[in-house]
Amino acid sequence: MQWAGIEEEAISLYAYECRAIPGLLQPEAYIRAIFDRRLPPVTEEQLERETAARLERQQLLTQKPNTAFSFVIEQALLERRVGGAGVTSALIDHLLEVGKLRNVEIQLMPLRQEDHVGVDGQMYLAETPDNQWIGYTEGQRSSTLITASKDVSVLLQRYGKLRAQALDCRATVSLLEHMRGAL
Repeated sequence: MQWAGIEEEAISLYAYECRAIPGLLQPEAYIRAIFDRRLPPVTEEQLERETAARLERQQLLTQKPNTAFSFVIEQALLERRVGGAGVTSALIDHLLEVGKLRNVEIQLMPLRQEDHVGVDGQMYLAETPDNQWIGYTEGQRSSTLITASKDVSVLLQRYGKLRAQALDCRATVSLLEHMRGAL
C-alpha cells in the first residue's frame, strides 16, 4: 500500500507541513526550485518527469470536489523564500487561488505559537472510502504508513489541535496577502 494511492482514494485528506509546502499545493516554479536544490542532483529528465508527476497529482483537488482537503502549513515555509522572491510570490498567489476551492482549507501556523503541538514533525492523514483513517509520515530517506488505530488516533488528536492553533482561513488569506505585498 503506497501513500499516493491512498491519497487518490481518500474522502478526507489532512496535512500538516513544517518542512516544505505540501506537494498538492506546490506551483510549478516552487516544484522546480525544490527539485533543483536536491542532493544528489537530478538530471534534467528526472526534473521534468518528477515535476510533471507532481502537477498531475494536484488534479485531485479539482477532480475530487467531494473530498475535503485540509492543510496546516508553517508560516516559516513562506518566510524561507525557497527559490527567491519571484517563486515565493507565485507560491502565495497559488495558495490564495487554491484556497478558494470549496473543498480546500488552508491555514497558516503563525511564526509565534507558544502552544504548538506540531513539534514531532509533519503528518498526513487520509480517510478511506470505508471511513478508516490512515496516517503517513516522512523522514530524510524513509516514509511510514500508520494504520494502527491507537497511533492514528494520536495523529488525529494532534491535527485537530494544530487546526485550532493555526490562523483560521480568513486570517490566513490576510496574512498571505500581506506577505505578498512585502515581497
